[in-house]
Formats: sequence, structure tokens, C-alpha cells
Amino acid sequence: MLYAPQPMHIPDGFLSTLVSIVLWVLSAVSVAYALRRVSQDLGERQVPLMGVLAAAIFAGQMLNFTVAGGTSGHLMGAALATILLGPWAALIVMTTVVGIQAVIFQDGGLLALGANIFNMGVIGVAVSHFVYTSIQKLARSAKWGIFVGGFVAAWMSIVVSALAVALQLALSGTSPANIAVPAMGGIHMLIGLGEGLITLGALAFLYAARRDLLHSGEAAPKGNVAVWVGGLVFALLLAVLSPLASAHPDGLEWVAEQKGFLDAAQEPLYHIIPDYVFPGISNEALATIVAGLLGTLMVFGVALGVAYLRRERTAGR
Repeated sequence: MLYAPQPMHIPDGFLSTLVSIVLWVLSAVSVAYALRRVSQDLGERQVPLMGVLAAAIFAGQMLNFTVAGGTSGHLMGAALATILLGPWAALIVMTTVVGIQAVIFQDGGLLALGANIFNMGVIGVAVSHFVYTSIQKLARSAKWGIFVGGFVAAWMSIVVSALAVALQLALSGTSPANIAVPAMGGIHMLIGLGEGLITLGALAFLYAARRDLLHSGEAAPKGNVAVWVGGLVFALLLAVLSPLASAHPDGLEWVAEQKGFLDAAQEPLYHIIPDYVFPGISNEALATIVAGLLGTLMVFGVALGVAYLRRERTAGR
């Protein structure tokens, strides 16, 4: 049976207005600083890679995977983006993905968008960067550092981001900390295993096929066009497979249902392509595929455009 992907991010209503505004401000400051750093640090290779990674993460997030007890998880992608691009470009990638999901697909509230960017972008990237670089230092250039570091960074990024959501729910008065923290932490420790395995698989593939991509300081090799085109085609293929996503609620929705605050979620102010189902197409699987393809291309274009604009601005200086 085919399903449309489930909405995955914090909706409006789960967080108080004050908490949402504070997280909006923190996210805006973080993204503004990241844009400045990207202008200084972005190399020629990272420009197209930002677009390809953003597209792959968007499409990958549509493929919820069943975890346990009627729950599902999905790729976050912060660790993979951080390892391949560095923290500042990774934050821009995550912001692009989460922003388009909220604005176009009504996945996550607009008031809660700052929280979603903060949790998946700022916290996810920061944790991934700290864990991965720490393990790399311990490994002293041994290849196991890439794989162990990638897996642990991915797992930790999911767990810490989930705990941050739990604390935000507690500060908002939505769910007490002694309930939200163990519930969110427990289920996302399982979801983090899926994130870790996906990240490990991607790193293993890149290590075998294009090891240079795992070292952002190296000069860009020849033949990159085929890599970027192949990456975009792979992302589009993931979007085509999106109707195979698990129909079970994701970790946050499951916790909200179990702990009795799911009804606090507010309906979006408008609908463009709600729930990743393109309007006007009666076949839900086809409508999901069309929405996924459109979103993947949209995210690719926005991330690529931001990267080129920042790169050209730096070159102009």
C-alpha cells in the first residue's frame, strides 16, 4: 500500500508565542552569521554540492521509516551536510529545506519555523560538527574516524535535537519536562539509529566512489558535473519513491498523541501543497510524487542560488 509522507515538524500551537519568538530571533542571528561565514569559506566545489545535498535531504525526509510501536522516523540530514560542507553551509542547507517545507508544504508552523530551524539546523549542525570533529581528532586520520564519527554524530544530532524540542514544550507549558524529556528522548534514540545507519551508508558510498568529497579542503577534481547531475537524479528518484513512506506518525506526533497534547496543533493559515500531496490530482500516490519532485527541484534551486549569490558577492569584493 502506498502512503503520503506524514508531516514531520513542530506545528503552530505546540510552543508558546514567547518561546517561538525567542527561537525565531536565535535562528535569524545564526543564519545571518552563517551566510557571512559561507561568503568567506565557500569553495567552488561546495556551490553545486549545497544544491545537491539540499535536494537529497528534502527528498530523503519524505521517506519516513517505521521504527517501533507504530512510530516512524525520518532522515534529518544535519550530520551528513555538516561532514560534507562544514557547519556554516550545512546550516544554510538545513534552513532552505525546513523553510520550503513550512512555506510551501505546510510541514511545520510559520510561527514555529524559527524553532524548527533552530532544532534541526542550529542544534543539529552544531552537535554533528562537535561530535564528528572530536572523533576525527581521536582517530588521527584513521578511516574508522569517518564512519564512527559519522554514525555517532548523526545519532547524537537526532537525540539532542529531540531533547531540545522536549524542553521547548516544557517551557511553553505544553507538556511537563518530566514527561516530555523521557518520551522524546526515548523514541528518538531509536530513530537516531536509523539516521546513523543512513549517514553511515552514504559515507561508505562516498568513501568508495568519491573520497575527495569527504575532505572539503581539497581542490575540486575534474568530472564534477557528472557527480552533481547524478546526485540530483538520485534525489529525484527518492522523491519518486516517496509514496512508500511509512504511514505511522513520526516521533513528535506520536509523543503528542500519547501524552495528550496533539489537539494543541493549529491548522495552517493557508494551503499550497499540504501534506506533500499536489492538489488537483486524484491519485494520491501520483500527487505525492509530483509534490516530491517539485519540492526537490525547488530546494535544489534555492540552495544553489543562495550559494552562487554568496560566492559571487565574495568574488566581487
